[in-house]
Amino acid sequence: MGRNNLTWVSEFVLLGLSGDWQTQAGLFVLFGATYLLTLLGNGLILVLVRLDSRLQLPMYFFLGNLSVVDICYTSSGVPQMLAHFLLEKKTISSARCGTQHFFSLALGGTEFLLLAAMAYDRYVAVCDPLRYAAVMGLRLCAGLAAVSWLVGLANAAVETAVTVRLPTCGRHVLNHVACETLALVRLACVDVTLNQAVILASSVVVLLVPCCLVALSYARIVAAVLRIRSSAGRRKAFGTCASHLTVVSMSYGMALVTYMQPRATASAEQDKVVVLFYAVVTPMLNPLIYSLRNKEIKAALTRVLTRSSESKW
Repeated sequence: MGRNNLTWVSEFVLLGLSGDWQTQAGLFVLFGATYLLTLLGNGLILVLVRLDSRLQLPMYFFLGNLSVVDICYTSSGVPQMLAHFLLEKKTISSARCGTQHFFSLALGGTEFLLLAAMAYDRYVAVCDPLRYAAVMGLRLCAGLAAVSWLVGLANAAVETAVTVRLPTCGRHVLNHVACETLALVRLACVDVTLNQAVILASSVVVLLVPCCLVALSYARIVAAVLRIRSSAGRRKAFGTCASHLTVVSMSYGMALVTYMQPRATASAEQDKVVVLFYAVVTPMLNPLIYSLRNKEIKAALTRVLTRSSESKW
């Protein structure tokens, strides 16, 4: 195909989830409520970590970073999706599409890497508790968080650069709810071998490698816990990891199934489910999982509310 026939579009039309008005109105209410819960839940985690001195620990430092990622990630796409539920024609400019694509990739990759850092934190807490404070110092925690953010941003920059440059030869209808990598690649009218290689490399860097590190950390944690003779001690040790392990299983599970499978088996509808899961469901559930299963978070909330009520009097 000649270079002159390779055209780029100025805007895309998103098909979304449904064309039925009543269905879209219902989805607007459902996802709008979920978005508010996400902001409130993660915002509460940030406030508690900031105000309660007893939460000035490595675990809650990473949890605070995770809450920032969740707030930003869900805000990068959900408000637009809510607006589109109220519009007959769902359009987005190419520039805005590329921006959304970059931030969703950057924040998603950062979350996977932060979960790996949190797994290492749990490994040190269970397997080397006497040296925990010395090992998990401020410098190491800040370094792990910084690497997570920088690798997430760098990965997103590379993948976005090779994706937004793809010509579509006039095709501009995205069968998706957002500007997602696979949906954009499907519109391309040129060879996408490079894009497929970049997607695979990206999946290895921000998904497979962190997942292997998490698996290694928990393999050692399980081995250490099984050496504890008392059942109460084993329950306590597992209890310190339960919330994180739940979030890890939820986050890595669907991503591995989706992005590490052969491209021929991938479908647009499956991609929509994955994006909705990570943009809507996961950011809402993360603070609920950590707060409901964490006695320190509950105690911190009680202390903050108590101080607030006392100050009024």
